[in-house]
Amino acid sequence: MVDKDHLSDKGKRDLELVEAAIKGDQMAYAGLMDQYRESIYFMMLKMVKNADDADDLTIEAFGKAFNRLEQYSPSYAFSTWLFKIASNNAIDFIRKKRIKVTSMDSGMQTDEGEMIYIDAKSSTLDPEETVMKKQKVMHMRELVSRLKPRYRVLVEKRYFEELSYEEIATELDLPLGTVKAQLFRARDFLANMMEKTKDSI
Repeated sequence: MVDKDHLSDKGKRDLELVEAAIKGDQMAYAGLMDQYRESIYFMMLKMVKNADDADDLTIEAFGKAFNRLEQYSPSYAFSTWLFKIASNNAIDFIRKKRIKVTSMDSGMQTDEGEMIYIDAKSSTLDPEETVMKKQKVMHMRELVSRLKPRYRVLVEKRYFEELSYEEIATELDLPLGTVKAQLFRARDFLANMMEKTKDSI
């Protein structure tokens, strides 16, 4: 039996949603997203200074959190756990893209009032890491080539050509919502493929 006494009322409601989501309740997933999507998005925006990237990172943060829901421990608030996953994911993204970030020593406050401090100092790759990064990029391109044509084109334009959602929608004459939805699915496929082939990297 989980001890919920230390959680706030909001924390207890979140835990109920988490427990329902683990059992496969899709509405519980939607409830958690509705609750935190905006605050995660603004934290991502503050970190990466780009609306499209913040949007991508928000979706990725929820994807990672939902895939690991069974690892969540109610010894602390769900919002704290989710914000930590989101900030770590954004730090990885920042390091890969070498984005110059302003200091966030002041930290971010979660909805539970807890502070999360973010260390996003950039570090240069050593030669071994550079080789590994090249191998990962080659592996990623190989996986992308296996996607269905409509997904492959979107991923290539978004991540290899680094076009914005709006530019992709204009170029392919697609509604913006379709571009975002199909890229979300394509990322999901890629994540599954990478998980199955991670030992080969």
